[in-house]
Amino acid sequence: MPRELERAVTELVVRILGAQIIPTPSWLIRPGREECGQQWPLIQAIYRDLTGLELPDVMRSVERREVDAVLEIDGQPARILEVDERQHFNEFRVTTLRHYAGNVPLAFDAAVWIERSEKKSRLEGGGFAKPKPPLFAGENGRHRQRAFRDALADILPPEHGLGPTLRIGDFEVKDWIFGGDSEERMRELLEAKPWL
Repeated sequence: MPRELERAVTELVVRILGAQIIPTPSWLIRPGREECGQQWPLIQAIYRDLTGLELPDVMRSVERREVDAVLEIDGQPARILEVDERQHFNEFRVTTLRHYAGNVPLAFDAAVWIERSEKKSRLEGGGFAKPKPPLFAGENGRHRQRAFRDALADILPPEHGLGPTLRIGDFEVKDWIFGGDSEERMRELLEAKPWL
């Protein structure tokens, strides 16, 4: 179901915005000191708060990721689109967002993301929580890794000329995304987002 929801959201957003999907930029696949530029101290602080460790200057090849979509829209800078399912909302996401909410331009309401994350009382287990060595080797490693990667996808785009990251939470769309009025409802949701 999560991948189906992600696909449905992405298809609607692409159609409504008249966007094209382009590949994840190389600077976001394995960002280290060079790719983070002036945001490196912030990225280091976030990693330290999540793990208690120091972030290496260069990411190892096993630490690579791609985002849900990068949208190219005529007359606008490209922007990242991420569809956040329930596992994206937790105490680790609160930790990351508190470092930059209000200081980094975002096309979603960080206060809502923080509130939903603070309300979560139980983390998903199994593969959602397993250790992800070498950078996130401890307990809840995958949760910490996900929160860190979400932060990178929020913080780095403006440093590289992209527009603010657009996040759509499953809680915003799950009740209607597969219904007959989904396009109209998605238009309303996009109009309500803080497009900076």
